[in-house]
Amino acid sequence: MSAATTPAPGAVRTDDVPALFRPIRIRELEIRNRVWVPPLCQYSVTELDGVPHDWHLVHLGSMAAGGAGLVIAEATAVSPEGRISDHDTGIWNDAQAEAWARVTRFIRSQGAASGIQLAHAGRKASVWQEHLRRPGSQPIEEGGWQTVAPSAIAFDGLREPVALDEDGILAVIEDFRTAARRAVEAGFDVIEVHAAHGYLVHQFLSPLSNRRDDRWGGPLENRARLLLELVRVVRAEIGERMPLFVRFSATDWAAGGWDEEQTATVARWAAEAGADFFDISTGGLMRDVQIPVGPAYQAAHAEFVAGRAGVSVSAVGRITTAAQAEALVASGAADAVMFGKAMMRDPHFALRAAYELGAGWAMWPPQYLRARAEVNDGEF
Repeated sequence: MSAATTPAPGAVRTDDVPALFRPIRIRELEIRNRVWVPPLCQYSVTELDGVPHDWHLVHLGSMAAGGAGLVIAEATAVSPEGRISDHDTGIWNDAQAEAWARVTRFIRSQGAASGIQLAHAGRKASVWQEHLRRPGSQPIEEGGWQTVAPSAIAFDGLREPVALDEDGILAVIEDFRTAARRAVEAGFDVIEVHAAHGYLVHQFLSPLSNRRDDRWGGPLENRARLLLELVRVVRAEIGERMPLFVRFSATDWAAGGWDEEQTATVARWAAEAGADFFDISTGGLMRDVQIPVGPAYQAAHAEFVAGRAGVSVSAVGRITTAAQAEALVASGAADAVMFGKAMMRDPHFALRAAYELGAGWAMWPPQYLRARAEVNDGEF
């Protein structure tokens, strides 16, 4: 655990408090526990304007009321063409920021911290809304748009993107900068730059999708240039008090691609540029790769990056029980655990985990206190 994430002075930290429920301090933000919600795409903006609405309030707010320490809003586009689908949320205009403010106010009222993942989908943009389950890119004549990428290499099954020129790359950087400003105005406590899952920043990082021969491609320091520029401009925009996260896919699961050694190196550079915490996932750049999915299958990558780069990390991926998560945090393998599908199945997962680990009931909303197991014959 790095000095950047030590508990605040005076915070409770005894052997009686499970590691998963010890508070963690990152810059000026104290987060009440290590049970966190990762960005979970909802594809639910019915008006196609990027504005979050009641679904997003209830979806994210229920997890905050359910005891999570940090709730990170879904991959939120920094520009219209950065959306994965036309049903995605955005933060490229003031109306979107104002709508997000309603969500952050509620999350804060429940004692949780709120985060937002700033994203650009690159060559994986302009796909059909998930619920429609149609293959291929959304046709331009049916509401789709031309996608962009570091190189004109299509993601399998999608349309070929246009390679960004210098001006286009600089415009993307400016989009992230202004999105960060709006995120601060909307009341978010944490900003995360999305550099994972095969989206634009990951496309620049991986040699499988970045074949450029200018200052944005080739050697690792060039492929990492976009991410590092984004970290610098976002840090300058949000100031020194606010935590800045980066989400990485630690491996492409493909020969000759992005891997955990490169992830650790770039994580160290990103920390030097102003990032505080690294959310470690894997994959997403290519279809049809062999991924050894199993319980906590990505946690070893988080531990590797933390050890090699000397940074703080969270683990994610098939971590479904309080005992699994407690073991990861207590051992030092991760500083926090992201619960995605487990939290969607049970938005009150954190309350259940606290009960199972004997962490007490301080997180319970007062409206729900009469449902505690302690007053219901030990039944959760």
